[in-house]
Amino acid sequence: MKTISIINLKGGVAKTITSCNMAHILATVHNKRVLLVDNDKQGNASKFYKVHNYDKLSLSEVMTERHIKLENVIVHTAYENLDIIQANMTLLRANREVLMDTTRPQQNRIKSALATVSDQYDYCIIDNAPDINISTINALVASQDVIIPVKIDNFAFDGLSELIEQIDNVTYDLNQQLTLKGCLVTCYMRNEVNKQGEEWLRNQTEYPVFETHIRRTEKVDESTFASIPIREYSIRCGASRDYLAFVEEYLK
Repeated sequence: MKTISIINLKGGVAKTITSCNMAHILATVHNKRVLLVDNDKQGNASKFYKVHNYDKLSLSEVMTERHIKLENVIVHTAYENLDIIQANMTLLRANREVLMDTTRPQQNRIKSALATVSDQYDYCIIDNAPDINISTINALVASQDVIIPVKIDNFAFDGLSELIEQIDNVTYDLNQQLTLKGCLVTCYMRNEVNKQGEEWLRNQTEYPVFETHIRRTEKVDESTFASIPIREYSIRCGASRDYLAFVEEYLK
């Protein structure tokens, strides 16, 4: 099972939209078995796939309970080949609880849990909060690949160097298999700011950048209100075609 972390320390850059749509395309277009992990206390990926629930097990229990069976946490979505581990606001408490628990390792709890179902899935995509906390460190320890969505605006590159430093630290100390696959430009508009920002990003040599960018379209916003992946909501819109091309580029 290949595990991919979608992460950026900046909010509003389409991390959850990218995670949800990448998972959907891998499952429905490429016929891959996909597990989506919601690693954000806001639970937006869980809400998108209509599984957000405080009465059922979530990533919080994966982080805090010993010997939990992941099969009891995983929920099937409405789409074939696509399952999810939900999250909610209890993840805030779980992060504190893990940091206080010194009786067992703190950084590899998600990795250990995912290992128990690794033969059941081809891909695991982790949608991370815009933060570096113990659950996001767990996600990076569990992952082989990292993708950083980037929205071109006045604050586009704020925190990017800090995030790269954190990824490098995790790679050096905890997970030498971790690879930054690239930055993905999202919410792209054909204006001078976006053109110059994307050009700058592609010309620098510090971070790899995907050739595909995701165009901004109102259809994406509408799809989040409808809780429907963009390929289902509007197959012909620019973002739908872009996400399809991005996943194909990633797979190559």
